[in-house]
Amino acid sequence: MDEHLSDVKLILETALLVSHEPLSLHQLGKLFDTEIDNDNLRKVLDDIKSDWSGRGVELTQVASGWRFQARPEYQSYLDRLSPEKPPKYSRAVLETLAIIAYRQPVTRGDIEDIRGVTVSPNILKTLEGRGWIDVIGNRDVPGRPALYATTKQFLDDLNLRSLQELPSLDQFVVNEQMLIMDAMPAPELLPVPESTIVENAGASA
Repeated sequence: MDEHLSDVKLILETALLVSHEPLSLHQLGKLFDTEIDNDNLRKVLDDIKSDWSGRGVELTQVASGWRFQARPEYQSYLDRLSPEKPPKYSRAVLETLAIIAYRQPVTRGDIEDIRGVTVSPNILKTLEGRGWIDVIGNRDVPGRPALYATTKQFLDDLNLRSLQELPSLDQFVVNEQMLIMDAMPAPELLPVPESTIVENAGASA
């Protein structure tokens, strides 16, 4: 690697280490006076990722961009530094989140049809407050009900780059500080009506 690319590598590494949020390729490109195309940025990022292999911290790509994070096998040790207990979510919240994640975009009525029970507004507010779901438009039917979809924050917390990387539904659960994979009985998913028309669809995934 020539001197210029060596400098690029150090700058990228420094920015990623001090950032509290994932950084996209567009954001990383702003670090330099001269334009660096995304392919070259990815090559340098892959080089950094290789440099950190075998350490307790790894460079990984999620939906919002690139970030350094602790390897999963060391998270239990880090949790000892944070005595606060993470929020616990009810089965109703978890099932609602699973339905939105795997059937999006969906309305509150769709969720109720699938679960077979009324969905409390507080459940949706809980998921919106956590930053895992958002309203992306309205269905073009009487009443124009809101359409819900998951966000990039949801994917980031699951350490995923896209919805295509979601695990199978029977492995989906929220536990402790983030989403992880575990066994959970899957609610039966019914077809969502084909009449869905999304407006203002800035699908977060």
